[in-house]
Amino acid sequence: MASLEAAAAASAAARPARPPHHRVRAFFSALLIVVGCVLAPLGLVAAWAADQIGDTDRYVATVRPLASDPEVRAAVADRVTDVVMERIDLDALLEGVAPDQRPALAKALGKLGDSLEGAVRSFVHDKAQDVVASDAFETVWTEANRGVHTSLERALTGSDEGAVKIEENSVSLDLGPVVDRVKERLVDSGLTVAGRIPEVHTAFTVVQADDIGKVRTLFDLLQKMGFWLPVLAVLLVVSGVLLATHRRRTLIAAALGFAAASLLLGIGLTVFRSVYLNALPAGVSPGAAGSVYDILVRYLRTSVRVFVTLGLIAALAAWLSGPSRPARLTRGLWHSGITATRTTADRAGLHLGPVTPFTHRHSTLLTWLLLAAAVVAYVLWPHPTGWVVVGLALAFLLALAVKDFLAEETGEGRGPARTLHP
Repeated sequence: MASLEAAAAASAAARPARPPHHRVRAFFSALLIVVGCVLAPLGLVAAWAADQIGDTDRYVATVRPLASDPEVRAAVADRVTDVVMERIDLDALLEGVAPDQRPALAKALGKLGDSLEGAVRSFVHDKAQDVVASDAFETVWTEANRGVHTSLERALTGSDEGAVKIEENSVSLDLGPVVDRVKERLVDSGLTVAGRIPEVHTAFTVVQADDIGKVRTLFDLLQKMGFWLPVLAVLLVVSGVLLATHRRRTLIAAALGFAAASLLLGIGLTVFRSVYLNALPAGVSPGAAGSVYDILVRYLRTSVRVFVTLGLIAALAAWLSGPSRPARLTRGLWHSGITATRTTADRAGLHLGPVTPFTHRHSTLLTWLLLAAAVVAYVLWPHPTGWVVVGLALAFLLALAVKDFLAEETGEGRGPARTLHP
């Protein structure tokens, strides 16, 4: 036993101690990566805020589908019906009718509902539904949202001016133009008393929150950070990887951490949706509020999927370039397939002349150029999705296969078989 302990102590003494500067590098590498991963979800929110508020066309394109959403249409029709009914004088409907005929008229109208008021409400609601189901409503909705875009920015950055207001912890849109169109339809249908309704400005709640002042402050801050916060997050992670002593393993961990942080944001958006809808006050349609929420965060969810996909692809690529047995086996299968394909092509009479020596000589440079082209394509792609990332990755693999095919030397003068080295 004593001899074993002595041998273990000698072995431990023989192993070189880890240099202190390696521990310092590892600490700062981990710190940069952790901070970058924490900033990743905030960067996604900041980019989304800047994109939606800073670009009118983008904002209008985002909210346009709400004009055809059944829940939103139903909520708008209900709200407009309530406003019109508050201002219709039911007694005026009986003006011009002989007193002895009024009970019969009220009874006839009552067949459409439980009472005269119910009958008129049903009639008004039908006209409101006709308006919100028409192409005119989509036009009014789109033009109104384009016109109030500046007002929405003011509302979310602290200046309650314009068609969008923040009142009682809510952001609301004026439905006055929709009410006007309903009044026109009512008059055209014979309900002339609707023409006496004065100009009406009624609110349709877009966002409801108890602490909207705090949300507004945070939103303003993130909107100002915009593009730079996600860039900073990526740069911090890249710096952490470059600073590490074991870069491949660090890259795998950083990529997975980046994907996990982005995934947590996606989960948070789903959880917050349920909390938000459950906290809505009476009078706000949960269905319409859910549709508005889903539309507004649609591109944020797309960005989450993009970052998760990028993280997983980066981690997979780093692992495949490593020394593990499955990674070496995968690379071997890749090169075996390329070699077999090139040999078959040569036997079929394919001659590439000087292309093969040139491609073989500059293989590493061409690989980096292909990777740079994929990155540039992603950066320049307008609002990429997760499927765009997957498509670019597959395109890069296809281009890499073509490069390896062209670089593969066959024949008796070929040197030893090549393998990818980490």
